[in-house]
Amino acid sequence: MSRISLLLLFFIAACTPGGAQDGKKAADAPPALAVTTIEVAPRAVPIGFEAVGRTEGSRDVQVRARVAGIIERQLYSEGDAVKAGAPLFRIERAPFEIELAQARGTLEQEVARQELAKQEHERLKGLADRRAISQKEADQAASSVQQGAAAVQVAQARVRQAELNLSYTTVSAPIGGITGRALQSVGTLVQPNNDSALLTTITRGDPIWVRFALSEAEYARLRGTNEKAVEVKVELADGKEYPSPGKLNFAGSTVDGATGTVQMRAELPNPRQQLLPGQYVRVRVVAGTQQAIVVPQTAVMQNETGRFVWVSDAGKAAQRPIRAGSWLGNDWIVLDGLKSGDSVIVDNLARLRPGTPVQAKKAG
Repeated sequence: MSRISLLLLFFIAACTPGGAQDGKKAADAPPALAVTTIEVAPRAVPIGFEAVGRTEGSRDVQVRARVAGIIERQLYSEGDAVKAGAPLFRIERAPFEIELAQARGTLEQEVARQELAKQEHERLKGLADRRAISQKEADQAASSVQQGAAAVQVAQARVRQAELNLSYTTVSAPIGGITGRALQSVGTLVQPNNDSALLTTITRGDPIWVRFALSEAEYARLRGTNEKAVEVKVELADGKEYPSPGKLNFAGSTVDGATGTVQMRAELPNPRQQLLPGQYVRVRVVAGTQQAIVVPQTAVMQNETGRFVWVSDAGKAAQRPIRAGSWLGNDWIVLDGLKSGDSVIVDNLARLRPGTPVQAKKAG
């Protein structure tokens, strides 16, 4: 075929409508976008719930004055750790020492009167047996012995009360723990029946308690697990995880009608006092494992309809709505929306549109 014939054939093909349209489509088609994908599959992940909690001492005791008097000495430094029974304050002792001396003197008097009554009773009993005196006088002597015994008991009780009051002049720590600030200074007159009686507080911080709340649905899932095996982990304000996990030691029996939550409490060891009462912490409750699909947090996006991920489907990008659970490190647990074998796109997400051609490359 001659060169002129070939040129004529090319000219006719270019002028036909179908040939021109196919050429334009080929020129306008965007190149496939290079993306990285991961192929998801279910794996064992912990069953976890997250909440905001607040720490509190496992025991928190108010130290009060039990007798009236002037505070003479403060025997501890505020904020120190003390053992149970350690002296904290000294209230003036002189009035109670005098009261104890008086009570002991009264007791000795009553004991002497009782002895005299016994001797008199023995003497009159012999005379009554010989009918030298009336029976009435003998009965009166016996009654005096009984009255004397009762008076001795009352005097002994008063001595015991005076000794007890004297012991209260030394205010001791009822429990071991961390002392608070002194609420009454030296020289203050304290009374056991008003606000001046409160001297300080002691908080036991080892172990320490963490209070938090779980939603009704989370609590229902937690009850379906072995609660004895549940671990409670705490994240501090600086983002670091507290090294020692704790155990649940309380679960509420009612649901708060206003918030729809159940109150929970965990106990954690705190030998170095890293956690202080009153701190806000992030709490993670781990209750066994479950099979679930996990995707990187960076692959999860959100719009007005909820969270979604991009997947590579037959060489094109497609949105896939998901129902996300809790975080697992840098990943997100997907409860619904993905199945095993799906290729989830993890980069170039801002350039994707539904139907965008993609050239997928599996992540290393």
